[in-house]
Amino acid sequence: MARGKDIDGSMSVPTFYGKELRWKREAAGLSLDAFLEGSFYGKTYLSDIEHGERRMPIDLARHADRVLGTDGFFERRCEDVRKARKGSHAEYFVDVLELEKRALEIDEWGPMLIPGPLQLEPYIKAVILAAHPTESDEDVAAKVADRRERAWLFEDRQSPESWVVLHESILRDPILPPDEMADQLAHIVEVMCRRRALPQVLLRNSGAHPFMMGTTRFLTFADAPPVMYTEGMYSGQLIDDPALVNCYAKAYGRLRAAALDPRASLKLIEQAAEDYRNGKLPA
Repeated sequence: MARGKDIDGSMSVPTFYGKELRWKREAAGLSLDAFLEGSFYGKTYLSDIEHGERRMPIDLARHADRVLGTDGFFERRCEDVRKARKGSHAEYFVDVLELEKRALEIDEWGPMLIPGPLQLEPYIKAVILAAHPTESDEDVAAKVADRRERAWLFEDRQSPESWVVLHESILRDPILPPDEMADQLAHIVEVMCRRRALPQVLLRNSGAHPFMMGTTRFLTFADAPPVMYTEGMYSGQLIDDPALVNCYAKAYGRLRAAALDPRASLKLIEQAAEDYRNGKLPA
């Protein structure tokens, strides 16, 4: 990746330890390749860690301590970094949080749920409590606040360009009372009309189609290869193998081809919001 010459270690705990790792590696006269010899990681991954954009896996921390002779320094600090970055987000999602800040474009597929940054508070609460019914009010409030902070991904003028494909069932099978569902869908319409994101709806009668599984996101960058993230209810996986990402990207193109065009999709979402507002299920 193209990088600046220096790293501001005061920005966060991850950047502090990332800068320390880079300083010790360079002081030892080791290139990225030389440092990584004997590990299973690539240069891009290590560079992201050194710039505080990925957390350091425990096995790589042990490798660093062994190669640099740092007496367990990086292994001990892994937990510090994990705590500093997690917040109320799931552990498997923290790398994605950093990557989306640098993305030029984000393409997303929602088979059952509206994407998180588009969700309003009632919708977020319903989703959280469905997966974690015993969650405390304080933890639910923290998760709601963290998810709403990510609204900038769709609402800011400087946000990444986005392409969002939603399954029609998201519109037809409400998880909220009619008025709240109307507000939620009207919010999607309002955000999409700002033209930073393009929506498509895949109709229920579309038959077999790619990604008949969990949520999927593609993130594209100016200075790095694209990555894909897929998520289930209690787990997520970040995929950065170029050949595999390319294979999934082609499948996403086929998914978009099977969906309604953006204009028709926006009208469908708008009509569903109006139906809920009038107290009836969308036709």
